[in-house]
Amino acid sequence: MERTPALKPLLLLDLDGVLRSWPPTPPHIAEVAFEPSLLRRAVTGQITDEQWRDEIARQVPRAEVEAWAGTGEVITEALALVRLARRRCFVALLSNATTRLEDDLAVLGLDTEFDAVLNSARLGLAKPDPALYRRVLDELGYPTGVFCDDSEENAVAATAAGLDGVHVPDTAALRKALAVRGLVPATVLLILPDRDDAEELATELLEAGWGPCAVHRDMLAGEDDAEDVDWVVELTTAPDGLPASAHRPELDEVAERHDGFTGDH
Repeated sequence: MERTPALKPLLLLDLDGVLRSWPPTPPHIAEVAFEPSLLRRAVTGQITDEQWRDEIARQVPRAEVEAWAGTGEVITEALALVRLARRRCFVALLSNATTRLEDDLAVLGLDTEFDAVLNSARLGLAKPDPALYRRVLDELGYPTGVFCDDSEENAVAATAAGLDGVHVPDTAALRKALAVRGLVPATVLLILPDRDDAEELATELLEAGWGPCAVHRDMLAGEDDAEDVDWVVELTTAPDGLPASAHRPELDEVAERHDGFTGDH
C-alpha cells in the first residue's frame, strides 16, 4: 500500500454502526452467523464470504440467508461528516468485514468516499487485536491517529495500541468526537433570508452564550438583485465551550424556525 505523507491528521472509521446501518438480524440467524469461531474465520479471511454463507446455510434455509445478507444502508449524516473531515484529514475505513466488503462499498456508492480501505479479511487480523491497529499505522505511515468505532471494546483496544480510540455509539457522538478534535470545521453558518431576523437571532444567541454571532451579507447573484441576498449568522463556539459544529442538529432546527438553513464555513 502506498504510504501517505503525514501532512494531514489520520482519521480511521469503522463501517457498521458508524457509517452503515442494518435492520436487526433474526435471532436464529444471528446465533449461527455470529458464532465467534465462524465469524472470526470470515472476518480474518480464512474463509470467503461465500463460504461463510454456505456454513450458515447448513443450519438456516438458504433463502433466509440470502434475504438477510443485503448491503445495509448508508447513514447519510455520518457520510456528510466524512466528507467534511476529508477536507483536512486522511480518512481511512477500518472494518471487520468479509471478502465482499469492497463490492458492498461499490453498491452503496461509498467506494470513492475514503482515502484508503482497510479490510480485516484482507489483512488477516481483526479488531480488537492490537496487532491490527499497529499494522494499519505502519502501512499508512502514521505514528498515531483518531479511530472511531461503535464498539467500546474496539475503541479501548485502539487506544492501548497507540491511537486515540473513541467510542461513537451514534452519529451525534461521532460529530462531537470530530468537532472537539478539530477534524471538522468548528464554525456553523445560519443562513436566513431576512436581515432583521438574522440580527435579532444573533442577539439572542449571543445572550445565550454562543459566539461570535457575527452577521454578514451573502450575495448569491448580482449585487443589484436584492431578492438573492442571504444573511449569515456565524457561530464558532457553543455555550458549553464546545465547537458550534458539535451542536449541528440543534442549529439546524434554529435555522428552520427562521425559514433558513445551515452551512459550513
